[in-house]
Amino acid sequence: MPGHNPPALPKCNMHMLWNTDIVDTCIVFRSWHISTKSAFFASCIAIVLLCVFHEWLRVFQQKVDRQIALRLQKKAAGLRGSRGSSRERDTPVSPTEIGEHEDAGLLSGQRLLSNALTGVAVSGPSRILRASLYGATVFISFFLMLVFMTYNAYLIAAVVIGASLGHYIFGATLNVDAILHGAADGKGMACH
Repeated sequence: MPGHNPPALPKCNMHMLWNTDIVDTCIVFRSWHISTKSAFFASCIAIVLLCVFHEWLRVFQQKVDRQIALRLQKKAAGLRGSRGSSRERDTPVSPTEIGEHEDAGLLSGQRLLSNALTGVAVSGPSRILRASLYGATVFISFFLMLVFMTYNAYLIAAVVIGASLGHYIFGATLNVDAILHGAADGKGMACH
């Protein structure tokens, strides 16, 4: 048809500097185009909720790891009890003994496998669950990083508020022993 113009694609304002644009802001995708103030407000709420969900997912991942560890510990205790070996002991291996085992392995050319050094094998279904949860937390974390990289002050505030709110809600307990003994907090590749 003569004189018929195709509809214009939404215009995305992209800035590499701090900005406070609302209309014509695109969040990560061209399809997440903001055309009204109310859509921008709804997007900020969605980002806050995504951050809260990310914090919940991190805590859930730690709970799953704890449950798997307890199950493996019970299984190992059952195996020790069924063998009835007098050589088994309940006390942890000292760092000096670990060093002696490492030296013996290095000198003999043999690699000694020790639970104290290598951990305990996790079953396939548990590994799939752990990997899926880890992948989801990494994906959400990097997605939120991209939101942050819009340099939009309001979107940055939404990420910070959501992360803080999620940490407040799901960070009500503290593992004192783990913190005092230098255990990692399990954030992995998280960007925030």
